[in-house]
Amino acid sequence: MTAHPVSPILLDRSQAWQVIDTQRLGLAGLLDDLSEHEWQQPSLCDGWTVRDVAAHLTLQQLGARAAIAMMLRYRGDTDRAIRECACQRAAALSTGQIIAAIRGMTGSRRHNFGVTYRETLIDILIHAQDIAIPLGRRHPMPPEAAATAVTRIWTMRWPPPFPPRRAMQQFRITASDTAWAAGHGPQIQAPISAILLLSAGRLAALPQLAGDGAAELTARLRRRSSARRTG
Repeated sequence: MTAHPVSPILLDRSQAWQVIDTQRLGLAGLLDDLSEHEWQQPSLCDGWTVRDVAAHLTLQQLGARAAIAMMLRYRGDTDRAIRECACQRAAALSTGQIIAAIRGMTGSRRHNFGVTYRETLIDILIHAQDIAIPLGRRHPMPPEAAATAVTRIWTMRWPPPFPPRRAMQQFRITASDTAWAAGHGPQIQAPISAILLLSAGRLAALPQLAGDGAAELTARLRRRSSARRTG
């Protein structure tokens, strides 16, 4: 068996942008309905509030000059640059401005310098769930879009892939709701949305795992998360 994903259902560029548009509009509608208290709640993105994540999603169309200036300012530390820019954006914009910015990108086909439309798809799919899940809100994720995003995560070399992928590749993981499978080893089944979230380090999806390897993968990902927080 190969560690590379097997998925006959992958979105092309046009289809991916259509999903991105739908996700942006749906998320903007969800954000319209939040109380001020909910905006301040922790998201699934470690250390980020719902407001921080929403503000980050307004920064999806940086051109070359802005992207290079940001990296020079933070001396190439991508994680720090992303986090601090999101927090600054969250402080600078009103709630209404954040929502309007997300909604206003609908129909645009611009993406951040240095990445592709696939990274924009990954961002909106995962970060929308970062907001919705801890608030108990429902924000549907199309299985074929999730499969496209997971395939990108499991095959990408740049930007650097999410670390959980290494642990997950040691198991045979099969989606229970679409034709997607990858890895080799003990068997695990899960909805493709859960596979996507776990591939990006969102442990909230762990209860959705089933199969002979579920307990071991759960333990490995929890140990990795704990070590990263204390290291």
